[in-house]
Amino acid sequence: MIILLGGVGMARSPIENKTRTILFVVVVFGLCSFFYLLGVWQRSGFGRGDSIAAVVNEQTKCVRLPNLNFETHHSASDLPNYTASYEVKSFEPCHAEYTDYTPCEEQKRAMTFPRDNMIYRERHCPPEKEKLYCLIPAPKGYVAPFPWPKSRDYVFYANVPHKSLTVEKAIQNWVHYEGNVFRFPGGGTQFPQGADKYIDHLASVIPINEGKVRTALDTGCGVASLGAYLLKKNVLTVSFAPKDNHESQVQFALERGVPAYIGVLGSIKLPFPSRVFDMAHCSRCLIPWSGSDGMYMMEVDRVLRPGGYWILSGPPIGWKIHYKGWQRTKDDLRNEQRKIERFAELLCWKKISEKDGIAIWRKRLNDKSCPRKQDNSKVGKCELTSDNDVWYKKMEVCITPLPEVKSVSEVAGGQLQPFPQRLNAVPPRIALGSVPGFSVQSYQEDNKLWQKHVNGYKKTNDLLDTGRYRNIMDMNAGLGSFAAVLESTKLWVMNVVPTIADASTLGVIYERGLIGVKGFLLTQGHMTSYMLMMSSVYTRTSVSSKIYSWKWTGSYVQRGQL
Repeated sequence: MIILLGGVGMARSPIENKTRTILFVVVVFGLCSFFYLLGVWQRSGFGRGDSIAAVVNEQTKCVRLPNLNFETHHSASDLPNYTASYEVKSFEPCHAEYTDYTPCEEQKRAMTFPRDNMIYRERHCPPEKEKLYCLIPAPKGYVAPFPWPKSRDYVFYANVPHKSLTVEKAIQNWVHYEGNVFRFPGGGTQFPQGADKYIDHLASVIPINEGKVRTALDTGCGVASLGAYLLKKNVLTVSFAPKDNHESQVQFALERGVPAYIGVLGSIKLPFPSRVFDMAHCSRCLIPWSGSDGMYMMEVDRVLRPGGYWILSGPPIGWKIHYKGWQRTKDDLRNEQRKIERFAELLCWKKISEKDGIAIWRKRLNDKSCPRKQDNSKVGKCELTSDNDVWYKKMEVCITPLPEVKSVSEVAGGQLQPFPQRLNAVPPRIALGSVPGFSVQSYQEDNKLWQKHVNGYKKTNDLLDTGRYRNIMDMNAGLGSFAAVLESTKLWVMNVVPTIADASTLGVIYERGLIGVKGFLLTQGHMTSYMLMMSSVYTRTSVSSKIYSWKWTGSYVQRGQL
């Protein structure tokens, strides 16, 4: 059925048709006469048409000015010679012993540095003459890892061919070797019954399930089983451990698809701004919290958000029950815990739980809530030029001050929304104008821009958000909008903010519920050597809208022009 809406189709009379025709002719004749008379008036000189035309002609008059030179200013001899840059340069493969090579973390070089404060376990980069310019080989038989979440529990032996942890940590349930794979049962030194039960215990005290805890720091992480299982709670954990006798523990974590990096609490500040983690954790991480005048606890205090949580399990917590197994005396363990308690009180941390060998403290919301203890203590406040002024800076025995507040109940630095709302909400550091060069408007525009860019990336690589890629690095992260657009349980992005950036935006990235580190922005020459370290052959697969894409196609890097 078709329904037509309109007037009734009645036929017009001949008189009506004649009247309409006459009216139309009159209107047309009148308009033509009006415009004819207007033109005559303008040309007569009484109008301003001629004067306007004369001015325009004079201004646009084509004359050759004496100071113009139309001769060429450059010759071919003046141009730089780029011929060499188009030549493909072949790089020789490194010796097989460099399969596990990690720049700045070589064991032989590390042993030449002092043992104090774990200095020898920190980063020590080789001089220019000792840098490698060869192709790092992948382990023999390397295969694509299992997709997440299977990769959390299984890793191919060929990808990390080291069995020492399966022997050294056999009774602690870290990792087992089974056929051609490693299996990770989710255990740990302090949670032999599995990380799930351990996390459930934490969640009974800490609001982990409510989205209020999103970013966590796991110090001395082992194979990062805690971080792996916290992902089930939508908690994104940065785990770190040193490259020591626990062979390739961080490599295991990365192969499992869990965020981790090689690092240690030593003499240098952690590569994070102040107030970025909702929770920090140590499970028998062997960090001497009671030593160095509380310096390591002060560093944890620096990176914890106001109201954040610190969890300590293992020695000396629970010493009354476990002292025999730890082969230490009661007095020794009691004194160690008393020191930790005193430092926690100095930092105005409130202990909210101690049960089954696990102690949990909560950081103060602001400095108004505990001014007397800090002002009267022998430990002064840190003098920071910026909350982000941490790159290769020495740790100090001082307390990092919090941003000023107007009331005791106010959260210093601004209140964060629960995750996932905080992902796209305006971060407090942006709202308060703490990041030079960025405003609420520019933040919102950046989000829209990266939504457009990522849509373009997906057209170039249709596997981007399918689960094919688990670990992604954004080497110039800005405000973290790339990672925010990609945010998914299928992948995680390590956001790198260059140390030479005009403004440090890493704090903003963490306020969005994402993770990242400070790092170097590579020049073209450094990029070449860096890509050599990535132990692959990358073939450029497409170029679209200034998007360059490479694909791993072999076991060595062999590249020419970038």
